[in-house]
Amino acid sequence: MNEFELIAEILQTLGDATGAPGVSLGPGDDAAVLEPPAGAAVAASIDTLVGGVHFPSGADPQLVGYRALMVSASDLAAVGAAPGYALVALTFPEPDVSWVRGLAQGLRAAADVCSIPLVGGNLAAGPLSITVSAHGWVTPGTALTRSGARPGDDVYVTGQLGGAAAAVSRGDLERYHNKNADALARRYFNPQARLVAGERLRGYASSAIDVSDGLLQDLNHICTASNVGAELVLSAIPVFEGASPQQALSGGDDYELCFTASATLPDLECATTRIGKIVSSPGILLDGKPVEPVGYEHFAS
Repeated sequence: MNEFELIAEILQTLGDATGAPGVSLGPGDDAAVLEPPAGAAVAASIDTLVGGVHFPSGADPQLVGYRALMVSASDLAAVGAAPGYALVALTFPEPDVSWVRGLAQGLRAAADVCSIPLVGGNLAAGPLSITVSAHGWVTPGTALTRSGARPGDDVYVTGQLGGAAAAVSRGDLERYHNKNADALARRYFNPQARLVAGERLRGYASSAIDVSDGLLQDLNHICTASNVGAELVLSAIPVFEGASPQQALSGGDDYELCFTASATLPDLECATTRIGKIVSSPGILLDGKPVEPVGYEHFAS
């Protein structure tokens, strides 16, 4: 099967997930044409997932596709953007129509959940990798950033942490498929971008980030950008069943939101837990003791 037949297979599998209001021109031409909502600024993010690094090369492609789109959509949630559209670039060594079809099914499932149309992409021969560029809309001047935390703000996280890290530590993720994945495997393959929470936090949260590389490391990004520190209470951190506290602190791949706020929060349509507070002294304290903000690093030995 050649490149163009594979593209046709992908588009057939995606179906109406390639269109939405505001999409003037979708897949099939050299570029997509979009019409942003009136007065909206564009939020843009891009992530590459490499086979054997960011997902097992032999994993169920449907689970891989779902994960790939959610990872990028989570960045939109972290800045409070409404979902707009996504582009997908795929490289793989051999044209495998069954694998590509499964990947497209996973992408479509995530696109439906996030209301993000997939308006274009690219195929190329090479090592297995998936790159998703996600774009959203935000009212100018209202985007959530890492730099707004102030002493006295409370620190919150959505959902529960550590489940994805526990799944990776357990290993053997390649044996799971869309129909037999247990709670830990789904925590890794099926993260849920907190898009509704991110949008509703605009005007309430003073800073925000998505927990991709570990709570401590990502919270430290907020502290560094805001020139503040944080005090956390270990017993308050919501740990996913089957995970350890250390996995919740530093494991990563949760794609929950960590944010700071001083006001009463609106309904975020997901569980939200206060885990500490922002202080003026730099660094992070855990139960009163300094802790290193360790987490995932792409180029760590």
